[in-house]
Amino acid sequence: MFSLNALLFKRHLDDDEQIICVVHKHWLVGFRFLFWPAAVFLGFALLLTVAPRPPVVYVIAGLAAMTIVWGVRNFLDYYLDAWMITDTGIVDVEWHGWFHRESSRVLYSDLQGVSYEIDGLGATLLRYGTLSVEKISNGSEISMEYVPRPRVVEALILKRMETYLHTKNLKDATVVQDLLATVIAREMQMKELRGRNGSSSSSRQER
Repeated sequence: MFSLNALLFKRHLDDDEQIICVVHKHWLVGFRFLFWPAAVFLGFALLLTVAPRPPVVYVIAGLAAMTIVWGVRNFLDYYLDAWMITDTGIVDVEWHGWFHRESSRVLYSDLQGVSYEIDGLGATLLRYGTLSVEKISNGSEISMEYVPRPRVVEALILKRMETYLHTKNLKDATVVQDLLATVIAREMQMKELRGRNGSSSSSRQER
């Protein structure tokens, strides 16, 4: 399934960005999206067994093909509305149709907080809820409903954020150290050059 996620969501990744996890809505949402297309398709199949005549077969085959397209569309509507947890942040992907898809990104460095809410008996028994993240830059919030095991997902996001910030701090410290080393090396060279120039001037004056 991860290979399917990589295939469908790769276009939303930056260069060298890696998918850690793709969070989809609870399977009950997918069942709700696919119930009616599956029921209609089964109805057509039963109708074929009752009236297997050529004209009827052609009509039902055409309607069944349209039902399959309907089911695929509903499946993509469910499956492609997801959160990608990557090594640099969270990408919120929304699928609105065959030719309309959008995404928004929250980097871990711009993440102020993560929270979840489980409301109701059904959500408690089936362990799904609403997961929300808040941005530092503008205080806006993005959320996703019907997230399975939201507490586990929250812990994963916090862990990846800690890893990202720790790595970023190490990189920043390395850059600062390299910059200081370059500045110190230049100062040493300048002092050495000034010392040489001073020695040359003294030798000329003595002559």
